Amino acid sequence: MDGNGRWAVARGKSRTAGHLAGADAVRRTVEAAPDLGIDILTLYAFSSDNWRRPPEEVGALMRLLRRYLMAETGRCVENGVRVQVIGRRDRLASSLVREIESAERATARGEKLWLRIAVDYSARDAILRAAWRLSGGQLPGQPGNGNPADAGSAGASNAGVPHERRAPQPAAQISREEFSRLVADCPEQGAHDVDLLIRTGGEKRLSDFLLWECAYAELIFTERMWPDFGRADLEDAVLEFRHRERRFGTVPAAAAERAARSRSAITAGRDSGRNEADAEIAALAMP
Repeated sequence: MDGNGRWAVARGKSRTAGHLAGADAVRRTVEAAPDLGIDILTLYAFSSDNWRRPPEEVGALMRLLRRYLMAETGRCVENGVRVQVIGRRDRLASSLVREIESAERATARGEKLWLRIAVDYSARDAILRAAWRLSGGQLPGQPGNGNPADAGSAGASNAGVPHERRAPQPAAQISREEFSRLVADCPEQGAHDVDLLIRTGGEKRLSDFLLWECAYAELIFTERMWPDFGRADLEDAVLEFRHRERRFGTVPAAAAERAARSRSAITAGRDSGRNEADAEIAALAMP
């Protein structure tokens, strides 16, 4: 979550203190999201490249994540928040994996907000794993065992064929939606394109976050350090998003009609506590 360390150093504190303050910003953002018509919120907590950080900081981040899950799972259940952790798990401590699985089970029925937390996550690796799954292959950190069932529609033609002799599934036989499900590692619900991506801390790059899903995302970069990010900042970002013209390759007139429908859906979702017309997706990219 971008800016935690710089925020702390500027105040003469340890970087760990910045991450602790960042956890409070997570709580504020999660609480504010449903009222703003947001159904899905993805937080970039730890990238696969973050393993290169000093071991002391990595350890502190992992302990903080475990404590956060232990402290907030009950609150998430009460408020209808479903928690899902995306990314690799084979490199995480077993105690953290158990806490992740416990939180996911406890909150599985939450319908007010789908909170996804990216840990040991790399978008490029996710796309690579999807391609391997499509061809019946297997990569480290990949859920399942690489059998035809895991590969979806590609598996039938490869049943019983040794991996080294399996032919890749022709691109014409798989849709973008099907491939999106493979990228998301969530076949039962599929993937969702990101509508709005916010990055705090003043940096202006995606840093390997949801690259496939952000194909048409609106991007907002703010100088605000993550520990200072609050409800008002999220409201401002959503307001700016609503005023942007999203054409998706069409002409302006068609885009305006689509935007009007989207604004109407967002308003309806906010009034009812959940937008059931179009799943509005907000992703907070703070590696």
